[in-house]
Amino acid sequence: MKSKNNNGWSRRTFLTRSGTALAVGGLGIPSISLGTTYSNDSMKKKIQVSHTDSNFEREPLYPYRFKGSAITEAWQTVALMRSESGIEKIGLGTQGTLWSDKAVFQAHSTTGGNALMYAITERALQLIKGNSFVDPVTLLDDIFPEVYAYGKKITGNPGLKKTFALNALVPVDNAAWLLYGAENGMKNFDEMIPDAYKPGLSHQHDKVASIPSFSVGAAIKDIQAAADQGHFIMKLKTGAAGTQKEMLAKDIEFLTAVHKTLGHLETPYTKNGKIPYYFDVNERYEKKETLERFLDHARKIGAFEQIAVIEEPFGEDNHSYVGDLGVRIAADESAHTVEDALQRIEQGYSAIAVKAIAKTMSMTMKIAQAAYEKQIPCFCADLTVNPILVDWNKNVAARLAPFPDMNLGLQETNGHQYYKNWDKMLGYHPMSNESWVQTKEGVYPTGPEFYAKSGGILAESPHYEGMFEM
Repeated sequence: MKSKNNNGWSRRTFLTRSGTALAVGGLGIPSISLGTTYSNDSMKKKIQVSHTDSNFEREPLYPYRFKGSAITEAWQTVALMRSESGIEKIGLGTQGTLWSDKAVFQAHSTTGGNALMYAITERALQLIKGNSFVDPVTLLDDIFPEVYAYGKKITGNPGLKKTFALNALVPVDNAAWLLYGAENGMKNFDEMIPDAYKPGLSHQHDKVASIPSFSVGAAIKDIQAAADQGHFIMKLKTGAAGTQKEMLAKDIEFLTAVHKTLGHLETPYTKNGKIPYYFDVNERYEKKETLERFLDHARKIGAFEQIAVIEEPFGEDNHSYVGDLGVRIAADESAHTVEDALQRIEQGYSAIAVKAIAKTMSMTMKIAQAAYEKQIPCFCADLTVNPILVDWNKNVAARLAPFPDMNLGLQETNGHQYYKNWDKMLGYHPMSNESWVQTKEGVYPTGPEFYAKSGGILAESPHYEGMFEM
């Protein structure tokens, strides 16, 4: 049931895209062509899925405040796929109901919102069972329309964010990638990257920045402590609770305290040697003018030049042009699909936060390639995921082009800050003692061994495997 082949793969895996030019189909978006045409689909096996299963665990969190609300629990979902050839793989996901669709989060209890997302995961597995696929990206394109329609039906929300459905599909997509790799004899993550998406994932950094995240209202002493530990870039949540006026006042006060604490520090990882500021507003600002007032204050106190990026200041229905603000504005949850990402780029967004652990690896590869061809930098953002998923994200972060004015890849990782059982969860990682798993002076060392072992994502986790043992 779980015997290994000579590539070190166990009998649990699933999917990827390896074929013709990046054609963005399915997902209800128009087809576009990105890059050179390749034709190696014929070399890949058709994989018949004979059995699927799913399970989940509830992990408690210390309150993580953003979007005017807070999360106190994250469900770890596990999807199993077995092929007719007997290879069996499991993929992991972490559910982010508040991040992916605030309306669903607020309309239900914590358990209710998570149960709805889990039901979408299960629905996807039922659609796949008994059918075949050649690569994970095509599989995602094929199932997404029906899965998304199902999500709108069970949530009673006709305007359901696509990201809610994509978040639900992460464990399914991961299982598909693993099964695809094992069935085709692929030895590592680099071999799994389809030719169409290799340009956007062609770097191999020897270090990836480890970016902690501080929720709205975080204590300045905690931010100082992170700097003392060597972290040189931190995700700072703004968009405080309250009216827009109250929010702005609190955000300005926070910016002042941050600059007073970090403004004089130096780092070897930036061109100007100063600590870069990374603010995440999580769609809380209703008007462009509000953000302009925040930036005016940054200029006044001398913090403006240190702002590296401001992520998702407005809701996705706000179509304000942001290319004239003088700072780099990044899209995150509003860049659900490649089409959405390209629309944001047209609005002047000059960075994309990619999330293989929240929008699927398949969609992330599409977005990363589209951004690469538009010369828009990407970095990896977290969803407060478990340690194994941190390394799924790290495999992407380590291969993205360097962020402007920096000399390494960027990855937010905040699970160690918010999971109450983080140390126990680290034990579920099959390579938890490897050097790249732990932050060292603000970075993850991603040397040759990291790439040779794919960060451990291809190895079995006895804990998660055990969730399916009869």
